[in-house]
Amino acid sequence: MPASRDQTPIGRRLQHHFDELGPQERRVAGFVLDHLEDLAIYSAADLARLSGVSKATVTRLFQRLGYADFRAVKTQVRRLRHYGVPLASSTALGEGDAPFHRHAERERDNLRHCLEALTPARFEAVIAALDDAPEIVIVGYRNSYPVALHLRQQLLQARPGVRLAPAPNQSLAEELVALEPEALVVAVGFRRRPRLFGTLIETLAQQPQRVLLIGDPTTTKYESQVAWRLECPLETISAFDSYASAMSLVSLIANALLHRRLAAGRARISEVSELYEALDELGQ
Repeated sequence: MPASRDQTPIGRRLQHHFDELGPQERRVAGFVLDHLEDLAIYSAADLARLSGVSKATVTRLFQRLGYADFRAVKTQVRRLRHYGVPLASSTALGEGDAPFHRHAERERDNLRHCLEALTPARFEAVIAALDDAPEIVIVGYRNSYPVALHLRQQLLQARPGVRLAPAPNQSLAEELVALEPEALVVAVGFRRRPRLFGTLIETLAQQPQRVLLIGDPTTTKYESQVAWRLECPLETISAFDSYASAMSLVSLIANALLHRRLAAGRARISEVSELYEALDELGQ
């Protein structure tokens, strides 16, 4: 296979061509498939040594798969993981109780990074905006939607005028065109966002409404186009992202808003609770 601009992930290329490989190349391919999550930390010499083959075999394998060299493989792996593509290896979780300890440590790191980047002044400004805005519109697509939905549900306990947009299977333009200038748009944008998200941020930057962006480190490029950006790392010890830091941030924001408008918030919570009982909506 000649070198190309093919962006097919390394794991899929190896699986597709595995039967065409020679015995030595299969040893390298098997090791790579078992260590996809950690592939970016290895060198070609490491792969050769750990697979028990020559470095020339490693080089030949990746050239056969369409890469210029192993550095091109590592670049692709880093890029895919950066943008949220799940890359699972058979050894990522380890054995025994190791996964629990490693998972807990990674979660602590994510939450610490999230909170340490949140200065008191910025946080106070965000809460004040959430309190003062006549209307809050929250937008979140794909994996961002559950976080957006939870944020809406929590804020709605403390204040009225909080909604998600767009409505299911509807377009966004109708939702945004009638927004008051003082309205606040909360854009929840975690990686693997649809292309529309970038266009949305660029469009909102030209509008009078202020924008609060909640996302992972890949949203850094939107920093200059929004009023505030709150960052929540998603890294885990294996393939799938964790939204624990994002959900913790939602809890922190909702609690701060409630305490800012404590009397009105308590009254609203009481009214909601009375309606729960009147409608018999919640079980025991």
